Amino acid sequence: MSELVLLKNIDNPDASRIETYEKSGGYQGLRTVLRDYDPDQVIETVKSSNLRGRGGAGFPTGLKWSFVPKDNPLPRYLCCNADEGEPGTFKDRILMERDPHQLIEGMVIAAYAIGCKTAYLYIRGEYSVSIEHCQQAIDEAHALGYLGQNILNSGHSLDIHIHKGAGAYICGEETALLESIEGKRGQPKLKPPFPAVAGLYECPTVVNNVETLACLPHLFRRGEDWFSSIGPKDAPGPKLFGLSGHVRKPGLYELPMGMSLGEMLEVYGGGALNGAFKAAIPGGVSAPMFPSDLFDVKMDFGSLAAAGSMLGSAAVIGLDDTASIPVVARRITEFFNHESCGKCTPCREGLTWAAKILRRIEAGQGQVGDVEQLAMLCGGIFGKSFCALGDGAAWALGATIKHFRHEFDALIAPQTMVS
Repeated sequence: MSELVLLKNIDNPDASRIETYEKSGGYQGLRTVLRDYDPDQVIETVKSSNLRGRGGAGFPTGLKWSFVPKDNPLPRYLCCNADEGEPGTFKDRILMERDPHQLIEGMVIAAYAIGCKTAYLYIRGEYSVSIEHCQQAIDEAHALGYLGQNILNSGHSLDIHIHKGAGAYICGEETALLESIEGKRGQPKLKPPFPAVAGLYECPTVVNNVETLACLPHLFRRGEDWFSSIGPKDAPGPKLFGLSGHVRKPGLYELPMGMSLGEMLEVYGGGALNGAFKAAIPGGVSAPMFPSDLFDVKMDFGSLAAAGSMLGSAAVIGLDDTASIPVVARRITEFFNHESCGKCTPCREGLTWAAKILRRIEAGQGQVGDVEQLAMLCGGIFGKSFCALGDGAAWALGATIKHFRHEFDALIAPQTMVS
């Protein structure tokens, strides 16, 4: 992509200030929306643009908004999910630290579309700079009439409140996030009802990711045709990818979806640190990894799903020849076991046992049948957990066994391999 959109101001030391944002065209999208669109037209425009959620699932944003019932008399809420707990992911943090007014403007547009007067920005507590800069942006937007009562004399009003997370990965799940805002223990809720019908305080609620909302000002300032010209038709618009792991040039890159995983790692990531790439994780550690012979997979929602993984948070983690896949599997499984909320048995017990077996194998004390036991545990967790945490953990572990079974077998003591 020759033109940066979401990252265009990223190297400007004053990019977090509203004056800098306005000079680069900031808040023009909001002005256009409030002048030329009614709320239903905003929703229809976002639907026809095919903006898909950048938080993980890739659900169509406008379609999610359209689920908010028109006849419900209760207040409506907008919640921005800025918890960003997926290992390897740092795109939302950069947006909030460097150019937070993109997010604020996007939240005002989204709130206008769904008829929301109060919005919450849920930021993980460790993101102290993000919290500081977003609060500064909220205060600046209030001072210039982009937030508060009767925004730009449009009749639309909105207040945004920052809610600090407390370090729980599970609060990245939308219903657990809403429970946390209400002051309850962060645990997922049964769906349906979905948040659009009964979310925060049992009121209609929309939950969107930081990057998703940051796309909105550009969509309405520059139009649908421009937005659709970036990337593939089924997943258009600017997209951020965080490259890390065993790559020579780690960092945040703005690239159109649809290029191959191998091209992204070699051209933008600079290639492997040591030797060649053995494998790569395409979308945060809950996304199943690919071995190097599958690096021709396209980095978009549909292609990755068809290949047995997902774009997720677009956190691309390269693993070179020095990586031990069983060690990677153990660390991923231990992370999810630690972050499990404990609400459901498959996740709580299954991940505990999987972590124990992986530690045993890594220590050279593996036994015949251990790998089969891990595969059985994955089958008992995937599709049977209360939320997607268990699914992601089992899916990721299963992929390591599928593609690198030989590395697990090699760690099992030779004497235990005798039948």
